[in-house]
Amino acid sequence: MKRQKGFTLIELMIVIAIIGILSVVAIPKFVDLVDKAKEAATKGSLGALRSAIAIYYGDNEGRYPYALDNGTYNSGGINYPAFLPTYIDEIPKVKLRKGLHKDTNSVSSSYGDKGGWWYDRSTGKVRIDCGHVALDKTTKYYDF
Repeated sequence: MKRQKGFTLIELMIVIAIIGILSVVAIPKFVDLVDKAKEAATKGSLGALRSAIAIYYGDNEGRYPYALDNGTYNSGGINYPAFLPTYIDEIPKVKLRKGLHKDTNSVSSSYGDKGGWWYDRSTGKVRIDCGHVALDKTTKYYDF
């Protein structure tokens, strides 16, 4: 009697069930990894932006940029040179978890939980304009 080669229906169903179980476990982990990567990229961008502001401060006799754009400003008889592109090529995007805010590189001078950056020209502080809790479950995004 000749024996046929191949897999039985039971064997194929077991393999499909194992793949299904693995995908149920792996997909949420993958989504978490994407969110963690976005948060890490935003933290890195925040550090780069803060460094550029610090360099501007050092180059301009202890004055912070009037605005984080490419315009020159005169305020109170003080000339403020352009921040872009001399100190940083472009304002980086804030990338947060899906469902919080759209990725944007907008800069606001007042907090509004809109996403983007929040910049205080009097102190030179820049933060993330988002009041949601970060992935560590204890820190608000604007506290980075």
